[in-house]
Amino acid sequence: MESTAATSLASLWDEVFGTQPDPDLWVVIATAVAALAAIVPHGVWRLSRNAITIAHEGGHGLIALLTGRTLTGIRLHSDTSGLTVSRGKPTGLGMILTAAAGYTAPPLLGLGGAALLGSGRITLLLWLSTILLVAMLVMIRNAYGALTVLLTGGTFVVVSWLAGPQVQAAFAYAVVWFLLLGGVRPAFELQAKRRRGGAGDSDADQLSRLTHLPATVWLVMFHVVSLCALMGGGRWLLNL
Repeated sequence: MESTAATSLASLWDEVFGTQPDPDLWVVIATAVAALAAIVPHGVWRLSRNAITIAHEGGHGLIALLTGRTLTGIRLHSDTSGLTVSRGKPTGLGMILTAAAGYTAPPLLGLGGAALLGSGRITLLLWLSTILLVAMLVMIRNAYGALTVLLTGGTFVVVSWLAGPQVQAAFAYAVVWFLLLGGVRPAFELQAKRRRGGAGDSDADQLSRLTHLPATVWLVMFHVVSLCALMGGGRWLLNL
């Protein structure tokens, strides 16, 4: 029994942390096109943006914990907005990093995912994503948010356990492309809202109050992070 258990654990370890063959180039390009199709049309984006909101609020929550703040809850709303509440010092580096983590989280997660895929670790990417979604589910404080995270996490579980290697590879590449490409649009949307006089309490405005720097500086930072992540992650995905 002990020998069988050890063999099973070793096999599972190799499966999760081992490498898988890269998909054909046409699959990589097709998944990029599919990600764009979920981002560019406004009607589709209203639905798919929920996934970006999960990453956005998850970024706030993760950095809040890493900087020693107390995370009290995360709420996701049907209009694709969200709210992450944490307790701690209302000023200082921890609060600044927490506020800055939202718009930067989707592209940086995409960049990290591209690094994993570039090294052939497709299964590891799927498992890590599932673990992060389960951890986030614990902190969700409203029904819509719980449903959204459950559906997203359930999709990862089904693909990880039931799908074949080719489907897993295509799914993983589509997810990473979506984070990289979808991480670019929210900063432009925020810029447009601020130009119209809206979004007065956005992350950029909160950072402005915390740092005494113009909100435009932080908006530019969001653009720089998302565009650089897209360029770097795209090179890894395309093996350039």
